[in-house]
Amino acid sequence: MENHLNEKPILRFEAKNGFHATNASSKLMSRIRGKNTVSEVRLRKILWGLGLRFRKNDTRLPGAPDIVLPKYQLVIFIDGEFWHGHNWEAKRKKIKSNANFWIPKIEKNMQRDMLNNRLLAASGWHVMRFWDHEVKKELPSCLRAILNYIEEFDKFP
Repeated sequence: MENHLNEKPILRFEAKNGFHATNASSKLMSRIRGKNTVSEVRLRKILWGLGLRFRKNDTRLPGAPDIVLPKYQLVIFIDGEFWHGHNWEAKRKKIKSNANFWIPKIEKNMQRDMLNNRLLAASGWHVMRFWDHEVKKELPSCLRAILNYIEEFDKFP
């Protein structure tokens, strides 16, 4: 696979590479979901209730967006704060445990997000990204942004 991100490979999280996790942290990490998070399900239920039809995690598109509304050429990602680098400059300095693994991994995720945004936009998609905490705490404003876009799309298809 061609490396579009131009970065060094990230070492696997293994003891032989110098990374260690306690049983407690390992158990905690195993419970983190990549798909169908509480925020994703909550937003999807509301969109469905409004009569909007979508696809979930469409792997045919770059980044496999969490929600795809083909009729409106709209893709929506709901990004976890840790994994996608929310407030990264401040948080980066606070990572102490296995920093040699986590910092490059999160930065690679951030680079991949930017690349996927560019690829989607170049293919005619409108990309919306919300932080997980935004969907949890500010759901009406997230919905307003989506519905405003759809309203404008309907005016000028």
